[in-house]
Amino acid sequence: QVQLVESGGGLVQAGGSLRLSCAASGRIYSINARDWYRQATGEQRDLVAGIGSGGSTNYAASGKGRFTISRGEAKNPVYLQMNSLKPEDTAVYYCKTDVWTSISGRYSREEYWGQGTEVTVSS
Repeated sequence: QVQLVESGGGLVQAGGSLRLSCAASGRIYSINARDWYRQATGEQRDLVAGIGSGGSTNYAASGKGRFTISRGEAKNPVYLQMNSLKPEDTAVYYCKTDVWTSISGRYSREEYWGQGTEVTVSS
């Protein structure tokens, strides 16, 4: 019904930058909040940054001042600009999007996750 596809990950050296993108497609009535999470090997999945339906943003302390979340027209795609990358930023980054769907006049609130994109930062 709804698909999220992340892109932009890769291998970079410490101090480098990456720009992640997440494109949403499918049967979407409207997009609400969009978030970026990350999960390092053997660790829990944690919020990195989020942007609300009205455009307000929030950041985890780990990326604040280095990461910037933004979005395109109609809230799609959503981006995560990551600067001054550190080895501890190494993780799989996931896009989570809250949407309203409409099927035969029935509206539903759903959350979807992308497949993830790997970010590796070498020292």
